[in-house]
Amino acid sequence: MSGILETIKDQLEGCSDAVYQSISVHGHTCLLIYIPSIIDSKTLHESIALPLKTEAEAKLEWPNFLERLDQGIVFPIQYLKAFDLQKIVDMIVAGKVVLCIEDLPYVYYFEITQYQKRSVTESQNELVVIGPQEAFIEDIETNLSLIRHKIKHPDLKTIHYTIGKYTKTDVYVVYIEGLYKKEVLAEIKQKLDEIDIDGILGISYISEELRKGNFTPFPLFQYTERPDSVAASLMEGRIGILQDGTPTAMLAPTSFFTMLQSSEDYYQSFYAASWIRIVRFLFSIISMILPSLYVAITTFHPQIIPPNLLITIASARENIPFSALTEALIMELTFEALREAGTRIPKPVGQTVSIIGGIVIGQAAVQAGIVSAPMVIVVSITGIATYIIPHYELGLTFRLLRFPLLVMGGTMGLLGVYITAFLIYGHLANLRPLGAPYLQPVAPLVLQDWKDTLARFPSNFMKKRSNLYTDRNKRRQKEK
Repeated sequence: MSGILETIKDQLEGCSDAVYQSISVHGHTCLLIYIPSIIDSKTLHESIALPLKTEAEAKLEWPNFLERLDQGIVFPIQYLKAFDLQKIVDMIVAGKVVLCIEDLPYVYYFEITQYQKRSVTESQNELVVIGPQEAFIEDIETNLSLIRHKIKHPDLKTIHYTIGKYTKTDVYVVYIEGLYKKEVLAEIKQKLDEIDIDGILGISYISEELRKGNFTPFPLFQYTERPDSVAASLMEGRIGILQDGTPTAMLAPTSFFTMLQSSEDYYQSFYAASWIRIVRFLFSIISMILPSLYVAITTFHPQIIPPNLLITIASARENIPFSALTEALIMELTFEALREAGTRIPKPVGQTVSIIGGIVIGQAAVQAGIVSAPMVIVVSITGIATYIIPHYELGLTFRLLRFPLLVMGGTMGLLGVYITAFLIYGHLANLRPLGAPYLQPVAPLVLQDWKDTLARFPSNFMKKRSNLYTDRNKRRQKEK
């Protein structure tokens, strides 16, 4: 044991929290090595240390003890052998208990890891009125159990990866056998195998690696903290990626219209869900394009505004010292700053600061003659519309694209808005994350998939899965 023990101690030098617990059994030294803060101390005492002491007090010969060890009957919990020294050290720092026995060229190890974790709570970012309230937490085993609680079928498969030179983070690829596209899973596995990085602390680290070569401000993967969303996506033929230490799962492939959908759409009647989806899509477009349209029309095309409304706008802007473009940029940047401040300030006051601050500053700016009242209304509607987008990263993208649209509208009028919008649409039409067209079923046009896009048809109309995610076993429910 001396060689193994010396190597372990050399590797763990400086780890003051590592414990070396010695127990003498029949005149031979047995050494338990572990880190107390990341193991189940109760199991250690009752299922490992206590049986060892019982064996030490038993009137047995040493060879008989080793034989009982190999038969797996000494300890009431499962234990395995390990021979590789580097693997043994890695297991200790990962929360396993290692048993070194004198004169043996290998060790036994016990998986009794117990990290601190919070309980399962309701989702903080994907709230629903109707439907399940549970959300993922930072413990990957708990997250896997939440998914298996939804899908109780042997075709639910997982692939395990350990990524990160220092973090050695557990990552699971989750899918349902027979539903996914084989080329999508093959590409994900290939890219995960190629990841060589010091460590990953969030699911976005993995998405950065998977999206290499795709230069776009639009999110190419969907993030969710809801087990029901992951389960529904897996049954559509999509692939989920879970990472230990983060309460968010990643779904691939995805599309633009998928990220405008909410899990609650499927817990309401199709009438209500369809209406909400149409409103959501409309206001999503408004959140990106409304300020640029207002600036372009008031600056270059006032003739298309009804006379009464034009008089109201002109009188409101009569004493404003800035152009409409400058005025819009000032207000948009101010609201962006208020939104960010509301996010960073502690939650009890954050929302109050962002909302009340916007009202107060907007009203004060109008009274001071710095901006016009119509501009405050336009920017406020735009800001509210941003929050209607279910996917946070897509909302960020729309907020970003609002500024080039605004500049083009303020310098070239509606022509600039049309050109920029056309370029954005062309870019979206050419995106194919993991081979899936980003704008399907619009581009390419797939009429069958329109049943679950801008509107949601009743479930008895959606008997087949989307062509976007699967090319096998498309039947979702029995034909009548």
